[in-house]
Amino acid sequence: MPTLDATLSTLDLAVIALYALCIIALGLFVSKRRASAEDYFLASREMTWPVIGLALLASNISSTTLIGLAGAAYATGISVYNYEWMATVVLAFFCVFFLPFLLRSQVYTLPEYLERRYDRRARTYFSALTIFLNIVVDTAGTLYGGAIMLKLILPEWPLWQIVAVLALSAGVYTVAGGLRAVIYTETVQAVILLGASVFIAFFAFGKAGGWEAVMAAVDPAKLSLIRPLDDPGVPWLGLVLGVPLLGFYFWCTNQFMVQRVLSAKDENHGRWGALFAGLLKLPVLYVMVLPGTAAILLYPTLDKPDMVYPTLIFDLLPAGLVGIVIAGFFAAIMSSIASTFNSAATLVTMDFVRPRMPQASNAALVRAGRITTIVFMVLAVAWAPQIERFESLWQYLQAVLAYAVPPVCALFLVGLFWRGANATGALASIVVGLLGGAVLFYLNVIAEPALGLHFLLVAPVLFVLSVVVLITVSLATTPPQAEKVEAMLWTPAFYRDETRALAGTARWKNYRTQSVLLLALTAAIVWAFR
Repeated sequence: MPTLDATLSTLDLAVIALYALCIIALGLFVSKRRASAEDYFLASREMTWPVIGLALLASNISSTTLIGLAGAAYATGISVYNYEWMATVVLAFFCVFFLPFLLRSQVYTLPEYLERRYDRRARTYFSALTIFLNIVVDTAGTLYGGAIMLKLILPEWPLWQIVAVLALSAGVYTVAGGLRAVIYTETVQAVILLGASVFIAFFAFGKAGGWEAVMAAVDPAKLSLIRPLDDPGVPWLGLVLGVPLLGFYFWCTNQFMVQRVLSAKDENHGRWGALFAGLLKLPVLYVMVLPGTAAILLYPTLDKPDMVYPTLIFDLLPAGLVGIVIAGFFAAIMSSIASTFNSAATLVTMDFVRPRMPQASNAALVRAGRITTIVFMVLAVAWAPQIERFESLWQYLQAVLAYAVPPVCALFLVGLFWRGANATGALASIVVGLLGGAVLFYLNVIAEPALGLHFLLVAPVLFVLSVVVLITVSLATTPPQAEKVEAMLWTPAFYRDETRALAGTARWKNYRTQSVLLLALTAAIVWAFR
């Protein structure tokens, strides 16, 4: 295929510049109000469901998502969408079992919740792990993915300068306004992002001859979500056991996602917002994944699958629309960067600074959050260019979660449903889970010959190991005090009480009805592309 012409017209540049100025101005305007710690880190807990849902979507869709979904669909088919639809299942679970306890506990961070359920050691471990993953994996990866696109437009710029500009653009309003600025800008960015994706899908299917032409010409195996056990992408057993587990970590325990729900004005808005985000994930198949599949017909000789998304933009779209779509792409980047910056700042301030400085004023805590954001911005900018040194980092980064997060999932899930889980068992589970992850990583990645276990099967193995250790050690040691853990447990009695409380609620407002409808719609899509 000829070299991609990534030249932007004057109109495109004007659209992108206008977007950047408006989004930064909005963030700074929202930042003008005097911020308490609760306002800076949780937007005063007054966000409504549409804002929460759009913010969750915008935080989830990054440059790596836009490039990666289209590229994976081009290379291996639509099985990559399994990660997207599974979000609806996980978010429905989150709304029923987990969200009420988080909001009622009035915590700032997920590690803080673990301390209340177990002890300080669990909080410290999870906070440190989350900070590391947010900065080194999420932020640096997003910066690098954005730099790939900008490098096409500005080939003479060094990579580190592009990365620095992206980080600074999102960092300026995050430092100033905290979560309130992040969420309001994310709401605008989510709308732009969805609109841009619709434009790409429309032009891609149009040039490929329409929906029927794509469905008829593409290999049926690439249009199937349920893949055989030896599939390198998403084997069916990994879909059943591994994807839900990683989804639980990402949507239910990942600070930079759950922080948006913690900002809800009440439980209803938190639940509605989470379910709305799940609903918004379903069209991703049609506007982000299938255009990559259509590209198989349009560009059969692309050397790198990651070039599918830029090629669709610059080859198909007219002037002006290119600017809108590029603005949508950078909306995803800025949203994800701002999310992880604010999340990491919240973790450091609330899990490390406040416990050591309990008398610190609101102003001091906000100042600590701003300083932390700046420090992490510098670290992410320094690390992102190094990603160039790795050949297959993207799949490796996905696999990192499979080795790192199962012990955390065990702590949350067992602690939510079993009152006998104690702090000693939690510590043992963390230690054994980490050691097990290290051993499996060596056998599966480093050793020759490698074990060959798919990373989506690694996650459930480590999860079961962590659960067994947590339960065994807890049974062998002193049980936790009942009054300490009772408020953190989901029980059938809690469900019955909630049922009585929902008795007078209109069905269309009842989150249980909404959850069932969302799961039914998800099942219909999965069945259609099985």
